[in-house]
Amino acid sequence: MLPRRSALTLLAATTALVPFAPAFAQAAAQPEVPGAEEPVRGNEIIVTAQKIEQRAVDVPITISALSGDRISELGVTDLDELSNYIPGLNIQEQSANNPGIVIRGITSDSGSSQQGPRVTLYYNGVDISRSRGSYQAIYDLDRVEVIKGPQATLFGTASAVGAISLVSARPREGFSAELTGGYGNFDQTLLSGYVNAGSDVLSGRVAFEWRTRDGYVENLAPNQEEELYSQDNLGVRASLRYAPTSDLTVDLIGTFDRQRNGGTPFISGTFPTPAGPPDFYGDAFLGGSPYSEAALGNSQLGLDREIYDLNLTAEYGFADSWTFTTVNGYREFDSAEVFDADGGPAPFLEFAEIAKGWQFSHEGRFSYVDPAWRASFGWNFFTEDNLQNVPFSTEEGTFLQCLTTVASPNPLIAGVPCVGPDGSVPASVVTGLVTGGAATAIPYTSTFENQGKNDSYSVFADVTWIPTDRLELTAGARLLIEERRSGYMTDVPNSVITGAPLIPGQIDTRGELFTADGSFSAVLPRFNILYRLNDDLNVFATVSKGRRSPVVQLSARRVAGVVVPNLQVVPEETVWNYEGGLKFGSGIVSGSLGVYYQKYDGFQVSVLQDDGSSLTESAGTASNLGVEAELAVDPTDWLSLFGNVGYIDGGIDEGNDFAPQFSGARFRLQPEWQAAAGFTIDAPLGNGMRFFATPSITYRSRIFFQVPNDPLISQGPVTLLNARAGVSFADERLEIAAFIRNAADEEYLLDAGNTGGAFNVPTFIPAEPRFYGIQITGRI
Repeated sequence: MLPRRSALTLLAATTALVPFAPAFAQAAAQPEVPGAEEPVRGNEIIVTAQKIEQRAVDVPITISALSGDRISELGVTDLDELSNYIPGLNIQEQSANNPGIVIRGITSDSGSSQQGPRVTLYYNGVDISRSRGSYQAIYDLDRVEVIKGPQATLFGTASAVGAISLVSARPREGFSAELTGGYGNFDQTLLSGYVNAGSDVLSGRVAFEWRTRDGYVENLAPNQEEELYSQDNLGVRASLRYAPTSDLTVDLIGTFDRQRNGGTPFISGTFPTPAGPPDFYGDAFLGGSPYSEAALGNSQLGLDREIYDLNLTAEYGFADSWTFTTVNGYREFDSAEVFDADGGPAPFLEFAEIAKGWQFSHEGRFSYVDPAWRASFGWNFFTEDNLQNVPFSTEEGTFLQCLTTVASPNPLIAGVPCVGPDGSVPASVVTGLVTGGAATAIPYTSTFENQGKNDSYSVFADVTWIPTDRLELTAGARLLIEERRSGYMTDVPNSVITGAPLIPGQIDTRGELFTADGSFSAVLPRFNILYRLNDDLNVFATVSKGRRSPVVQLSARRVAGVVVPNLQVVPEETVWNYEGGLKFGSGIVSGSLGVYYQKYDGFQVSVLQDDGSSLTESAGTASNLGVEAELAVDPTDWLSLFGNVGYIDGGIDEGNDFAPQFSGARFRLQPEWQAAAGFTIDAPLGNGMRFFATPSITYRSRIFFQVPNDPLISQGPVTLLNARAGVSFADERLEIAAFIRNAADEEYLLDAGNTGGAFNVPTFIPAEPRFYGIQITGRI
């Protein structure tokens, strides 16, 4: 077994750290509490994690919440940056098409259409967890809630380890508007804002954000127009609120997101470039293939992605204690990303990923609230249809020479390197040599595609009994029925040179679509208890079960020379989550402290195959023990301090005879320690002027990028210094702010291994360097 510290020892150690530990929560729009003279702070933030409005301190589950205002104060512009400030959350954005979301060490990032997610990402109450359609810009938000632990009755089956809920700002009565323009290094430009107008019956809001920047990794390939990791992101959201009576509210929200981004810098750790030996943080030479456009659909590396989202939510209060809520959403995504998987100058491993699909969700929920009882029950229907298509392009002689050079000591042609020390490509002459000059180049392309068509039907119920003012007992369950259908097809022509598929292990279905389906069901319970020791201090405990869907994993195999479907049903992954803690909010101090233990059966891992694809396998049992603490201190009305810390000891259990190759491995992308701290100054200067500043520091210990763990495919500890500061004038109608992120310009890796690792040429992606700039905002 992995070493497991006792919960009591961890609790004592973390308690000692609490005085140094980021804000558990920050008030969203500083709502007023009846009878209170001061604005609501810290744990007083109003959240809807349990589908009713509650103070965060009164929710008997571990939840971290940040308001839109708080996100702006920190200078955060994306979800991956936001995750640095939330213990137990780590988001890796390899690209907008491939985000990795990690809660308590458990990653949800598979691009396969056949596999279900572990972490629910909710946008205005609707599940958007499908990896290639999940990225969402975070402009003009009301709040972000991160709910830790399985929450099946609240957020559905995908919340096996937790959920992230993004809530956009709603239209409100009156007229207001805001416009921000910004400029920074790497030619960063920003234009964002909103316009809000309406009455108490009908109101509307239009918000947008347009961000561009040059890439921060230079691409030496002469045929590439954009530097690597350049960005051109546009988001537009239109919201309409209709509230004809105090009992009925209807919200209609339409969102459009678009990315036109430069290529991902998969930098080789093996091949040199014309600039010199391999350097993870230096120049790259990617996208040199003359065959990319015909085979991959674009000669340029990068991402072309569009998202369309429509949400209709209605809430109706009837009788004295009853409310009916219906949430309905449709989302469609269409993306194409071209990438150089070998990370070097040779046209060796050139790929694209085309992902597209749509999903629809409908939920109806009845809620009841009185002083002694809270209850909710309802139903949910979710359906999706999506695909992942992966074309591959290379030149046959170059591929065979490069593959045999790096994979074995027996290259196809002795003495001919794949890439020379000067960044040249000697392997490009191999086709001419093996064909005796009959051909100088033989372009090759193949493709494989997986499909997923999934329906889920569920009913759920939660009941909370409040026998006294100090005690709340909650029990709930979700009954789930799933219909999962998978498809698989390939087009893998034989090599002209070898007479066999060029990539070992690939099976050609000759364009024939294989299909398979499966039906599954589950019951997922949760139990919570909350006890108020006094008006300022609550203790809670929870037991809940989470589940990741079984995988109807379909590929192809050859039997007696005939290609037939290869079906492997990977069993469901289940987790039992046990946690307890305390939440407090007294005067100027608020925070939380929690300890959790999780036990997994049928833990699913994605394993790269020799052909560059990935398959899901069961790694047997796994376990997770951790502590999270958050603290906010507001000593004056112009100064607030925040801090948090999270510790995780988790991984696949040792002595695992079921899958010994994974035995003892830490979860991928899981830091053992994670922490953040800082403070905010917001002080009047007189004459309608204010000075504001939020410097902060974040820390993350070593992470492994793959399972099994490889120290060479990992990233050591990372500490980042960030700040945002400025001055507002004319009672905050005009604001000038400067920002800096990664102020020390620390060099570290965002990811390593990747598709190239399956071909013995792992690649490495450098994370963002120092960014800084200035922004000017006007408000009316």
